[in-house]
Amino acid sequence: MVPFSSSSIALNATWNLGSIFTTNSSVNPIRLTSRFPLVPTSCSVPMKLMMMKKRKMRLQMIRMRMEVRRKMDLVRMMNSKEKGKERKKERKKERAGHTCKFPNISARLTMSREISGSTVGKSLSEISEAATTRLSVDLVSATRRNLEFLRIVSGWQWLHQRSTTLEAVRRYDELWMPLIADLTVGSTPPMVLPPVDVEWVWFCHTLNPVSYRQYCESRFSKLIGKPAIFDEENKEYALMRCRDVWVDRYPTEPFENEVDSYSEEQILVKEDLLNEVKKHRFLYSKFSEPYLCEMLYLTAARQRYKGFLYVMQRFRDSCPRFVPTVDILLILLIHQSYPTVYAEDLKEMWVDMGKIVGAWETVKEKELESTKKLWERTVDQPYEKAGGGLSMELERVVPVKPPVYWEVSETDVNSKYKSMVPRFLLEVCVSVRLNTGMKTLKDGIKHEFLRLRVIRCHRELKLDKQISDFTHDSWQKAWYLYGEFGTKGLTVELHGRGGLCFSGSKLLDARTFYWNDLLRAPSLTLEREVDQVRIVASITPPVQATYLLKCVPDRVTDDSGAMVSDVILKLNNYRPQEGRWLSRTVLNHAGRECFVVRIRVGGGFWRRGGETPSAVKWEDRIIEIREGSWSYVAGSIGRAPEKVVGTATPKEPPEQWQAAWHFSTGDELMISWGSSTSTSGMSFCLRNQTSLDSSVMLLRGRKMQYQVKASNSASKSNDKQPESNEREGDKEDDEEGFVTLIRFTDENPTGRATALLNWKLLVVELMPEEDAVFLLLLCVSILRSVSEMRKQDVGCLLIRRRLKEARIGARDWGSIVLHPSCSPSISSPYLQPWHWNANLVMAASDAAAAGNFTRQPALNYSPVGGGDKLYKRGIIA
Repeated sequence: MVPFSSSSIALNATWNLGSIFTTNSSVNPIRLTSRFPLVPTSCSVPMKLMMMKKRKMRLQMIRMRMEVRRKMDLVRMMNSKEKGKERKKERKKERAGHTCKFPNISARLTMSREISGSTVGKSLSEISEAATTRLSVDLVSATRRNLEFLRIVSGWQWLHQRSTTLEAVRRYDELWMPLIADLTVGSTPPMVLPPVDVEWVWFCHTLNPVSYRQYCESRFSKLIGKPAIFDEENKEYALMRCRDVWVDRYPTEPFENEVDSYSEEQILVKEDLLNEVKKHRFLYSKFSEPYLCEMLYLTAARQRYKGFLYVMQRFRDSCPRFVPTVDILLILLIHQSYPTVYAEDLKEMWVDMGKIVGAWETVKEKELESTKKLWERTVDQPYEKAGGGLSMELERVVPVKPPVYWEVSETDVNSKYKSMVPRFLLEVCVSVRLNTGMKTLKDGIKHEFLRLRVIRCHRELKLDKQISDFTHDSWQKAWYLYGEFGTKGLTVELHGRGGLCFSGSKLLDARTFYWNDLLRAPSLTLEREVDQVRIVASITPPVQATYLLKCVPDRVTDDSGAMVSDVILKLNNYRPQEGRWLSRTVLNHAGRECFVVRIRVGGGFWRRGGETPSAVKWEDRIIEIREGSWSYVAGSIGRAPEKVVGTATPKEPPEQWQAAWHFSTGDELMISWGSSTSTSGMSFCLRNQTSLDSSVMLLRGRKMQYQVKASNSASKSNDKQPESNEREGDKEDDEEGFVTLIRFTDENPTGRATALLNWKLLVVELMPEEDAVFLLLLCVSILRSVSEMRKQDVGCLLIRRRLKEARIGARDWGSIVLHPSCSPSISSPYLQPWHWNANLVMAASDAAAAGNFTRQPALNYSPVGGGDKLYKRGIIA
């Protein structure tokens, strides 16, 4: 072979000859230019001529192929354009009603989308700044700061004792207001902040603008304002400056409220001020949802508040009362808490602002409907939205308690576990309205319905609503639910059917709402239209919710953490596996493996010929938790993670207690029971070695926010006494297995439920400030103790094999929770909080297999893992 010179190699190629000529697929790309000779320099003349001839032929072939490809691409482009034109023509014809597969839709599409001038409105983003009221304070930052203040005040119980409240009102009236009046020069308030008790009275007083204005003008001949301080540094500075001024002016009066909370000394104060403070004692309970502090939510709320003021300006004479939603009411109250700004911004509407229904007033249905109609007429959007429902009580309507409980969590102690993934929750509201072209077509749409589905995590979800249930003259709330952010979004499908049941339906059209699109939308709201049906979806910003963890059975493991299997035995060069541990895999809400729980049962080896593992001593039957997921080596056979993050060791219980456990976290659990056949008399004591004063309490059953109220139906109202006793027994059975963890702090002296566990099903729900490992140790320890007490396998610990779980994404628990006010007829346990019907929600999909394990365990397991007697002795004996 004749070598090429280095100058003949081209590195900068545009064509790959190897992809064209199959004779040599490894040909390097070469640049087809005359700058680089492709003929070897050390060749004879005939050889050069022959090679040049071949090169010329190859170039001709390449040019021909290029020309063919160019023409083919041109033809494809022309065809796609023609098809696009044909599709546009078909759509135009369908809109005109000429060609439509469904006659009722065809008749509907012939209707124009004309909307009467009285109902045409502008969207919130289309309303110009000049047409709305100018707000001269940053209400978004102000709301965030004041919500934090309300949360702190709500948690300080001493502040709401009668003696403390009376002293706070006295200090505000006699000391603070004269001081701030003297410091105020002109309309700009000074940069000073009073102590917390005085600031709380000041805040409550300003929420009555008329009374506060009369108070200031009668005493000081001017309106006293509040400084706009939103960051911590300025807050600390204003507080320190106020302390200095306070001490100079009132040397005998302490800066802080030092009165005894339980003092019975009578302090004379103004009754109207005291009543204002008492009225707003539980104001934070109306705005305690964690998403209210999010910037996206507050920005949308501020925009809706301006729209609300715009509606009041236009219809001030046609509506006697205006009912605000939660988001609008929140911004309104914060606006009122800055008196001079509020008075200046709304001086032209000062008299009309008295028409707004207060936070603690009862609303009439007629007033609410009137406000809704005016809003829809002006803004052309639903008045109520996600995070923007009605906060006041409706007259003669029993309020519905939300099924989801969430609070603002300052810390997440579980962030130290890499295997723990936070769970984010959002509120979703979908409203529907028909276009005016459909008002005469009720008969044509009676066989069509809308179906709500989610994109991920709960693909089995199907919520149907008849189109005939909606109207053209107002928006109606179709679905109201809570969803995990991992669901990605929702889809609203239009179905048509010919019969009387939904099974024969056919998908006609669909619209999708992604959470990310909604987060970028104005007011967190998007509108879609599907065949003359207008659909508006709104959400709240996703916030961190409680963790959900459950333990599922898995294979037996040895002392090293490897599953007892022939696969592992072969990898270990057939060295016998020592020790036997019962294992459970901990899954989170999305089915992801987080931890591995192991219970030591036996020691020794298994060999053919009679050598079998033996039970370890009672004090050696420890519980350990390893962080992470299994390392699989073949199929479902693998090794447990190496990092041990928690252990529980049994210990001799003290007197009056039947069981005791020592945790690696420093906590000690003691359990007692009144009867060996029932857990109704079970009690717990949890204490920490570093603190003798117990700040944690374990209560049997579902308590506080986890309490489930029994439904009072008419059919049960006339039940006889024996049936009532039977229901009491059923209620007792429903509470079995549940334990509520309650923590006591200075902010919550009456206790606050931070976790709910079911030791029978090995399921835990915990807030971010609770340690997941500690709760898992607690749950498994209680199950071990109850199994020993009852002398039976109450929690299916004898199952030593994986059970078939529900397919991930088909029906993930906790992914969707319906609000009962919107769909009271839907009673699926998978659309309710898991603890409402825990046995059904947590049941394995292969229940029959689980039954076989319980009845005939010896026939289902290899003797290598240890006989059934070994595990019965280690768990029950």
